[in-house]
Amino acid sequence: MDIKKIIEETMNNIFLIEQEDIPNIDLYMDQVTTFMENHLKNHKRNDEDKILTKTMINNYAKNDLLPSPEKKRYTKEHMLLLTLIYYFKSVMSINDIKKLLAPISDTYFQGNNGKDLSYIYKELIEMENPLKEYSLNDMNEKLKVAIESYKGATKNEANYLHLFAFVSLLSFDVYMKKQVIEAIIDNLDTPLSKEEKEKAMKKAKEDKEKAMKKAEAEKVRKSKSEKSKI
Repeated sequence: MDIKKIIEETMNNIFLIEQEDIPNIDLYMDQVTTFMENHLKNHKRNDEDKILTKTMINNYAKNDLLPSPEKKRYTKEHMLLLTLIYYFKSVMSINDIKKLLAPISDTYFQGNNGKDLSYIYKELIEMENPLKEYSLNDMNEKLKVAIESYKGATKNEANYLHLFAFVSLLSFDVYMKKQVIEAIIDNLDTPLSKEEKEKAMKKAKEDKEKAMKKAEAEKVRKSKSEKSKI
């Protein structure tokens, strides 16, 4: 087994979808699943695996991971979120993804803060290649450590033990990083549900209207007061 070849081929198949590849027109559900399947098919472990299904998308929307489509059509920003969800779900639970993405969706989806999700995604794309290079070097270093292990083993034993050691080192590395990810997410604020958001927006609107009425009443009072002094 050529482990180095496996590492290089696997790393070459890992990539974020380029923004330029995502259509600038809104897509229907079938178009979304087809697009994701075509662009991420090299990520599948088995040919029968599905990258994204209608049920998955509906569940994401139902669980507030994904804003609802407009007239059953999904925008480019929906596609960017779906891409991030696809990668995150390999290492995070749905609830953790929801907690992590909630501030991003609330602040940047549809340019709610003057910047849209393209701004967020673009930065991740720029970090991708340096990270892949670092990860490749890191795995090669772990492979060297693994090959130097079990010095007392026979040649027949060593071949598998070196493989076992390498996979164990990778697994422990993933485990440690997963623990850190979960600890960070546990310290994030719990996102509001759709009902809570709507309630908060309604209250904010009511408070704004009350403040405007109060300001108008104060303006009228001052006007009357000034007239009475004349």
